[in-house]
Amino acid sequence: MPKKPPLIAVVDDDPFVRKAFERLLLSAGLSVEAFASGAEFLRSADDHEPDCVVLDLHMPDVSGFDVQSRLAHAHACVPVVVITGHDTPESRSRALCGGAKAYLSKPVDDETLLKAINGAIA
Repeated sequence: MPKKPPLIAVVDDDPFVRKAFERLLLSAGLSVEAFASGAEFLRSADDHEPDCVVLDLHMPDVSGFDVQSRLAHAHACVPVVVITGHDTPESRSRALCGGAKAYLSKPVDDETLLKAINGAIA
């Protein structure tokens, strides 16, 4: 029986980023679910658990920091790769101290993102 590819959840409010990441991850042989908001992702997280979450920090309503915190409490074993277009030392420190496996600034190089995801799920 063939092994199922890892499921990656992409959580970003920018539809162009979501679509680009979805195409990249599918071309790399990964399964992908894309979510337009942190709230949308959190509603689905109880039904099934992804192998990794690619998470934007700055989204309306539920921020990436809020999603990361809730994941740490409810689904502690799910690794998170943070992406942001607003890189600051404070954001970097907060995300990494919150358990993020990687912290990447937009625009994200394809190879760098795939390496971060593979490292997070290894």
